[in-house]
Amino acid sequence: MPGLTEPLRSRLQFTFNGQRSGTPDWVQELEHGDDPGFFGPGSAVWAVHGGMSTIPAGVRALLVQALHPGALAGVHDHSRYREDPLGRLAGTIRWIFTVSYGSQEQATAASQWVLRLHEKVTGTYLDRHGVSHRYAANDPDLLSWVHMAFCDSFLAAALAWGAPIPGGADAYVRQWAVAGELMGVQEPPRSVAEMNSQLAAFDDAGVLERTSRTDEVVHFLRRPPLFPILRAGYPLIFDGAVGTLSPRFRSLLELRGPHIGSFELPTRAPAALMLRGIGGVLGAEPAAAMAARARRERLGIVDDVPAPARRR
Repeated sequence: MPGLTEPLRSRLQFTFNGQRSGTPDWVQELEHGDDPGFFGPGSAVWAVHGGMSTIPAGVRALLVQALHPGALAGVHDHSRYREDPLGRLAGTIRWIFTVSYGSQEQATAASQWVLRLHEKVTGTYLDRHGVSHRYAANDPDLLSWVHMAFCDSFLAAALAWGAPIPGGADAYVRQWAVAGELMGVQEPPRSVAEMNSQLAAFDDAGVLERTSRTDEVVHFLRRPPLFPILRAGYPLIFDGAVGTLSPRFRSLLELRGPHIGSFELPTRAPAALMLRGIGGVLGAEPAAAMAARARRERLGIVDDVPAPARRR
């Protein structure tokens, strides 16, 4: 039913990659390269990053990142997320998919490019006690927090709405530690237990806090400037993302799911229905994964994990 789905498809594609139709040039470039990449079909990374659960995962990751005042100061002072939110989203997706599906050379180059951009992201912020702190996006602590906010969020969303993860949750954390190392993270966690311990350490040290800037980010994420055709279903995605937060993070953010009186309404099933509908429009596998399969085939690599049935 292209007459009904094409308007939705074009707006979804523009939201995620800045193009209403066709495949972005950078995705096509993933077919090139002389090595199979850091990950392949059958990996935990492909399982987690290849499904629609990445949509609420991205919302959740931004909510978690906003609890660190240093990370939030960098976004507030240097990011154009208010003026060009879709451009920033497309840039983030490009890095994620290049590391996930590109050759090792492409993944390394993409990460180095981001690190060079981060060199300019410096400044100061006041904590809740009025004490001034310096921040730099490439500081080891900030890099570690951003990496874990991402990893924890994409894992939580995949466990809620994704396909089974080969090797389980620990395999994903261990494999995505490669991305952390590419971004300069020192000793990224390699198991769920390690990640939870390191996340708790930030809280135990009194680093995490909710400020007026946090509230600005939450308000923006609750009502982002989406195309009208996408706005109706977005609250289900946002509520689903909130529902996967740990009780501690929800408490810090002062977020509640939809409720009637004291009774909280379910969020996982409604989000699942929305994600299933989006998947039906966009297809069974990201174009970046298809490009990676083509590269691997050109290199003579035989994968025993077949591609999902393509809908696009």
